[in-house]
Amino acid sequence: MANIKSAIKAIRSAERRRKVNVLHRSRARTFIKQTRKLIEDGQLEEAQGMAAYAASALDKAAKKHAIHPNNAARRKSRLMKQINRARSS
Repeated sequence: MANIKSAIKAIRSAERRRKVNVLHRSRARTFIKQTRKLIEDGQLEEAQGMAAYAASALDKAAKKHAIHPNNAARRKSRLMKQINRARSS
């Protein structure tokens, strides 16, 4: 455990940031999983709508620095590719 006052405060604030980051990452992952499930079930219209929620959650997570912006862009791109692939087949 830290002895210095500033280090103790840094530990507390890091824990607060971690909880916020977990919330944003988890929310984005949940929407991505739901979208993939809808794609597997063949419900492409619902999947398209859920993908919009997933993209929004990923953008918010990137904006809050919970994930890297390139990570958000890559995940959105892969999700849209999956939807488009399912539509074409």
